[in-house]
Amino acid sequence: MAEQRPIALVNARLVDPESGQETRGGVLTAFGVIAGLGVDVRPDAVPAEALLVDCQGDVVAPGLVDMRAFIGEPGAEHRETIATASAAAAAGGVTTIVARPDTNPPVDDPAVVDFILRRARDTAKIQVLPSAAITKGLHGAEIAEIGLLGEAGAVAFTDGRRSVANAQVMRRALTYARDFGALIMNYCEDADLVGGGVMNEGEQASRLGLPSAPAEAETIVLDRDLRLAALTSARYHAVLVSNSLSVEAMRRAKEQGLGATCGVSINHLTLNEIDIGDYRTFLKLAPPLRSEDERRALVDALAEGVIDVIVSDHDPQDVEVKRLPFAEAEAGAIGVETMLSAGLRLVSSGAVSLPRLLYAMSTRPAQILGLPGGRLKVGAPADLIRFDPDEPYVLDPATLRSRCRNTPFDEARMEGRVKLTLVAGKVAYE
Repeated sequence: MAEQRPIALVNARLVDPESGQETRGGVLTAFGVIAGLGVDVRPDAVPAEALLVDCQGDVVAPGLVDMRAFIGEPGAEHRETIATASAAAAAGGVTTIVARPDTNPPVDDPAVVDFILRRARDTAKIQVLPSAAITKGLHGAEIAEIGLLGEAGAVAFTDGRRSVANAQVMRRALTYARDFGALIMNYCEDADLVGGGVMNEGEQASRLGLPSAPAEAETIVLDRDLRLAALTSARYHAVLVSNSLSVEAMRRAKEQGLGATCGVSINHLTLNEIDIGDYRTFLKLAPPLRSEDERRALVDALAEGVIDVIVSDHDPQDVEVKRLPFAEAEAGAIGVETMLSAGLRLVSSGAVSLPRLLYAMSTRPAQILGLPGGRLKVGAPADLIRFDPDEPYVLDPATLRSRCRNTPFDEARMEGRVKLTLVAGKVAYE
């Protein structure tokens, strides 16, 4: 097998999310890792055989780690495949994806974990890591074989878009997972309280005449989970928080020394319920978009560090289930390719710094999952992205690489073009 050629990214704005530092210089990759870093990596000081890339002042940073994305394999390849999802991710600067387990069959058997890992090895441009089910069949009743699934390669445990409703089952899952050092990632939602609600409870839902659900439907389950995590001393991550009540619950838990973490969808940081406008189903999400005040509370919590990670919540849906009346349409939006550009809106508005944004999209998720990536350090994996944070463009859904086109940013003005994505020192996108 031919030896992989070193790559030297020179004349770059290096952003290290871990330290929060920004410097000028370059990055040298060799044998899949970062071999050189800083001002000494310049055109006249790199190996003669290295591929030289002049970044012309663009940002070079660690690749993004997306902790929540739906990939259709197995069973829903009409929505997305590992190949299409990884191509979209690479174009968006994402170098690692954690795939949801709510496939068909669900990821509740080591053989399915092995299938996903083998398919990813054969067809993916980036690293695709499977999460496995907390409960068998995602039914919320019987705990899955967490130990065996972890041994097979599952990096975390979640029931996808379903919440574990039974507190005793959740306690047992947390206790069982603790003994294996496994991470439980629950989607917090009281399905009975949500009922048939399709929008955030409030004035906007009343104006549109749509059934709504209270924000408390999320926070009640989050409160329960945080108490059970304290009781069991297990590793716990709330996959999505979307309102100020949940933020306060996480803040209290962290002040009390609980090691729990949480994520937020890029959609809930950059969009609000007003954006739904005239029943735009591409903005029908689960949990639903909240008010502008709630969106700002989430952004503040991200800047403060109460919210740990940003996810794309990539959820491809085809035309048949989206082009329906709002109340009947399926929830979900694609997002893995637009996550960085959407996040840069927060940087350009001054709400968060670029290192803080990248920390929540790369370093912190890698830390929570126990992965070596997300760092700009010599010896770290050469999972790197080069992008111009200021380059404007209008999003044309036809250019997206996902198999579906249900983006909430259809024809939106965006900033931040990814120009190069390296995974283990190999070009995944250019």
